[in-house]
Amino acid sequence: MRKQALGKITRVRRYGLVAAAALVLGAVAYVIWFSFTPLSPESKIYVVEPGTSLRAFSRELYDDHVLPDSRTLVWLAYLRGESRGLKAGEYRFRQGITSLGILEQVIAGQVVQYPFTIVDGWTFHQVMQELDAAPHLLHTLGALTPAQIMASLGHPGVSPEGQFFPDTYYYATGMSDRMVLQRAYLRMQRTLQREWAGRDRKVPLKTPDQAVILASIIEKESSLPSERSIIAGVFVNRLRLGMKLQTDPTVIYGMGRSYHGKITTADLRRRTPYNTYVIYGLPPTPIAMPSEGALHAALNPASTNALYFVARGDGTHEFSDTLKAQDRAVIEYQLHGRPPSPVRTVGSMGQTRHVGARRPHVGNAAP
Repeated sequence: MRKQALGKITRVRRYGLVAAAALVLGAVAYVIWFSFTPLSPESKIYVVEPGTSLRAFSRELYDDHVLPDSRTLVWLAYLRGESRGLKAGEYRFRQGITSLGILEQVIAGQVVQYPFTIVDGWTFHQVMQELDAAPHLLHTLGALTPAQIMASLGHPGVSPEGQFFPDTYYYATGMSDRMVLQRAYLRMQRTLQREWAGRDRKVPLKTPDQAVILASIIEKESSLPSERSIIAGVFVNRLRLGMKLQTDPTVIYGMGRSYHGKITTADLRRRTPYNTYVIYGLPPTPIAMPSEGALHAALNPASTNALYFVARGDGTHEFSDTLKAQDRAVIEYQLHGRPPSPVRTVGSMGQTRHVGARRPHVGNAAP
């Protein structure tokens, strides 16, 4: 009788273990099936605050009808040994993502990224205006002067103009504006070092800083990337000959907020550090953020005899070797064949310009 009782107990235990194993295997199978089942999350941002548990996050997704239950995601994390790896931040889950995809995204910290774009030719003032308006950033620089901003980046005494590479940078909520600028600054430095190392050694630029200054002028003067190198060649020729650059964008930059779309004779004669109709050589700082293409052109200009150029009105320019040829180009493209007015001034690249008239974008003036 005792043996029979013991045997019965053993069979019950065996059946119990088998049943328990079957339940465990069934649960594991369900978790695996669940982990690969496509979901249909709502198109919204899910915020994981610091210290949020996976269980609480799973409950939120269940309440939003993203997950069919609030427990299986937690079991899946335990099976993978990742139950404590939840990263704080903002998350957006694509249509058709699986629960495994959700888990991997929050474990890896693949948070929502927002774009901030620095456009070729922007000034530092424009960069800061857009940066101050960028959503989701931690704004820390708005009350600082340009000099203080550069000091906060670890570069005291450096002019901010031309120092930030034009591109799109992505940031997560809570990232600071200073971090975005730091990335753009480092990108410019790396690009400049590479371009400087590959420069044409005959170019009369003594430092990388001078390359950025010339590149910023080329950026503002060129509408087409294909013309950058020849525009660079014109400016390099003028630097070699000791001619004034006489380029309007530098004048406009030096005018600052007093520029309202017109350049007058008085503006061309007013001495500022940036008025290249008055000063010789390059202005003291860049006048904009140059693109990589403009940097490359400044350091690898086209071989040309041209000393002048004038806008044709279709985005391209007419390049001339002599002032006489430039005057003809001005009559053809700027005055449309009409003889110049008796009351005139010499504008960019020898353009005949009526005093006070709104001017098209053109190159530099006659010496």
